[in-house]
Amino acid sequence: MSVFSVFSVVHFFVCDLCSVSSVVNFFIHDLCSVFSVYSVVYFLSSMVYFPFPVFSFYFTQKWFKFAQRKPGIPEKFPMNFALIGAAGYIAPRHLQAIRDTGNHLVAACDKSDSVGILDRYFYDVDFFTEFERFDRHAEKLRRLGEEERIQYVSICTPNYLHDAHIRFALRLNADAICEKPLVLNPWNLDVLSELERESGRRVYTILQLRVHPALQALREKIAAEPADRVHDVDLTYITSRGKWYLFSWKGEVHKSGGVSTNIGIHFFDLLTWIFGPLQSVEVHSSTDRQAAGYLELQRARVRWFLSLDRKDLPAQTAQAVKSTYRSITVDGEEVEFSEGFTDLHTRVYEEILAGRGHGIEEARESVEIAYQIRHAQTIVPDAEKRHPFLKT
Repeated sequence: MSVFSVFSVVHFFVCDLCSVSSVVNFFIHDLCSVFSVYSVVYFLSSMVYFPFPVFSFYFTQKWFKFAQRKPGIPEKFPMNFALIGAAGYIAPRHLQAIRDTGNHLVAACDKSDSVGILDRYFYDVDFFTEFERFDRHAEKLRRLGEEERIQYVSICTPNYLHDAHIRFALRLNADAICEKPLVLNPWNLDVLSELERESGRRVYTILQLRVHPALQALREKIAAEPADRVHDVDLTYITSRGKWYLFSWKGEVHKSGGVSTNIGIHFFDLLTWIFGPLQSVEVHSSTDRQAAGYLELQRARVRWFLSLDRKDLPAQTAQAVKSTYRSITVDGEEVEFSEGFTDLHTRVYEEILAGRGHGIEEARESVEIAYQIRHAQTIVPDAEKRHPFLKT
């Protein structure tokens, strides 16, 4: 027998042994999922015995990365975030939400450089005090490809700048996550809807009261009642603010929307979410530090009172040295929701990342209510429509 023949026989048995081994390995490796994509790829890669270690390891890593994803979280994870308004009051809630959902903050911008808070959550953030330089950096990241580009822009800027910064996010091919109010004027929502369709990206807003467990339970309770039942509701929200407030952008109605918009819009959203759309509105008080009135909703008659004045706090709250008082009563019964506010932004972010975030249409009703209140004439209310905290 020639050397060539001997080599051929040996080669035959070696190859045959590799093939048998591959077949056995195929069925033993994943008995629970014989026809899974992973098993098929593993089997095919095993047949090519020379590159087996590299090829099989690559697909094993891919499989485990996919299998270990959190339910509802996109496969492409973590995401790159940018934040505009990093020095603002509400920014820490967004920083915490970005971190707690396992994502990266890669860039931040604010005209103020008092942003040491960033170090509490992220250390490697590119920070800019000039929007133009921030814009240039974001565009550079976009051109570096999918792994480097910004996928979400969180917006914590003054109310009157929201729509401009949303448009920036969409031009960047990123989704926008914007604090409320989404915009000040209802017609701005129509433009954003068009830009959303053109860009293929999404505009999300922060309606955190909708994810509060106690308020979700109230909504479910109301929804289970007869459709023609109408409730009597009192809404009271007093959050003390010093003289600085009126000297900031928040004290300028054309920038903040005034008290009813700046501190009231999330409550108007909550009320319409629970009790249905607006039927009519009355305004009984409207000053730099206070607003009050009456809403007729599909399933509720609402007396509402909003204030920045510490003097409006109930005696027991002031004596307890607390600066905030919030209350919702339904037919005289208090709805307890004073706890559970610290992680609501994180829960909103989780919903957004899972594709269940609140968008433009969900925000529309509250924006329209705030706009009507802002432009309504104040009237002297009937006794039954006057909020108990409103002084005569």
